[in-house]
Amino acid sequence: MSDREAILERLRAEQKFLLTTHENPDGDAIGSLTAMHGILTALGKDSVMFMKEEDFPLPPEYRYLLGEDKAIRVEPDDVAARTVVFLDCGNFDRMEVDFLKGNGVFIINVDHHHDNTRFGALNLVEGEASCTAEIVYSLMGPLGVALTPEISESLYVALVTDTGRFMYQNTGPAAHRMAADLIENGGVQVHDVYERLFENQPFAKAQLLARGLSRIERYDDGALTIASLTRADFEETGSEETFSEGIVDFTRAVEHLSLNSLYDFWDSVGYKPRLPVIESDVERYKQSFSNTDKEQMPLQLELGVQV
Repeated sequence: MSDREAILERLRAEQKFLLTTHENPDGDAIGSLTAMHGILTALGKDSVMFMKEEDFPLPPEYRYLLGEDKAIRVEPDDVAARTVVFLDCGNFDRMEVDFLKGNGVFIINVDHHHDNTRFGALNLVEGEASCTAEIVYSLMGPLGVALTPEISESLYVALVTDTGRFMYQNTGPAAHRMAADLIENGGVQVHDVYERLFENQPFAKAQLLARGLSRIERYDDGALTIASLTRADFEETGSEETFSEGIVDFTRAVEHLSLNSLYDFWDSVGYKPRLPVIESDVERYKQSFSNTDKEQMPLQLELGVQV
């Protein structure tokens, strides 16, 4: 039996589930999480969504999908009785929570990142999928769950954000067919979603963007492009940590680019990278640097080639 078949069997047979995703969740993480919750609820299952306290508040554009009261933030008393489903999480360390490491925890891992570490007891990892939501969507037919407006909108938000509005290299025919189904049969109102995601941004986010773009640095004839933010940028603009999401998309549009990243100096630990969609270039770019090149780069760029 394949892992896909085994996962479908377990989703049908078990009654209690805990769903989670990676830290600093993006559109695919939140959309896949809420869509899977809707699917399991439609099947009559007892499903809860878990996220760490540190991940709230969510980025403003996603809060309507997952309100702060919709996800638990502490270990449930019955966690050992629940099947844990990780969504859009490339490795276990991206949601490192002690209670999820228990010996009795059964983990299903659903993801589209090609470098996923297959940390689950069952792993549904499809690197050719445009987003994790595309994989979640593919489970609905075999499970006998019909599209609802709520599930459809969650899936569409994940799809449109993780494909860069259907412009990234990971966008294939299956993504467009899925979008058409969500619109035609799921009731997605495209312009309403677009307004919520892209035309209702806090002014502080625009100010933070301006500061990040003002510090763009280019190395190796532009193959490496980096923007950075400081704690002062967040404090002086009144920005939340999540407001830095999306800035990396501006740097990735620069010509001759192989690798880009944003570093936000949010806490006292150090620079935290926000990697672009083209994560597959990271290892290749690391190997292309000579020792001389590394010595010429400042601290944040040294970290940038070691992620």
